Amino acid sequence: MAVSGFLFFTLLLAFVSTGYGDAGDWTQAHATFYGGSDASGTMGGACGYGNLYSQGYGTNTAALSTALFNNGLSCGSCYEIKCVASQQWCLSGSIVVTATNFCPPNNALPNNNGGWCNPPLEHFDLSQPVFQQIAQYRAGIVPVAYRRVPCRRRGGIRFTINGHSYFNLVLITNVGGAGDVHAVAVKGLRTEWQPMARNWGQNWQSNAYLDGQSLSFKVTTSDGRSVVAYDVVPAGWSFGQTFSGAAQF
Repeated sequence: MAVSGFLFFTLLLAFVSTGYGDAGDWTQAHATFYGGSDASGTMGGACGYGNLYSQGYGTNTAALSTALFNNGLSCGSCYEIKCVASQQWCLSGSIVVTATNFCPPNNALPNNNGGWCNPPLEHFDLSQPVFQQIAQYRAGIVPVAYRRVPCRRRGGIRFTINGHSYFNLVLITNVGGAGDVHAVAVKGLRTEWQPMARNWGQNWQSNAYLDGQSLSFKVTTSDGRSVVAYDVVPAGWSFGQTFSGAAQF
């Protein structure tokens, strides 16, 4: 949620989900910040990523307004953002951020005075450290231009298996390319490929009995591209573990 007044410490910034492999066109929006000077308040969030430091996202993150969040399907997408049209507050250069959270609307406040994340506004609530790379802290809220860009990740896609038997909840992180996963399928050693359902954020669910089997995953992003991580999870896996292979966009 955002705070009205001259200083705006909003609760989640925005990332959009438009382009795919290549950088898209620039679009106008606004940006605020939240989470404190160390970005500790950005941990967790509506995408399910948990500790953004250990997941590799760091402080270059944003919460998206309803117009950009796409009910969580935009989680993991990447945006280049620059401050525009304000010589008083803008700093030169641009930043690249990953969508990791949701900036909820505040219908008690008008769209132009505190309700920054209200529909239909396109708004990024950035972590404070990354906001201060493009604008002065005292600005609170600034006009920005943004565009979708490819996500650059180190290593392979990561799969964290939570839940229990007959309720496998797999968190998918560190996704390159378009970044936002739109479909997942799983195959156990003794099963055929089965589609998974998105539970929330980037947590994907299967109700099949997969215990004791090596697992493969097919991951499809919003641009329609797919990669397969064959046998990325060994047969002796346990709930709560994270696995990563070579598969990446």
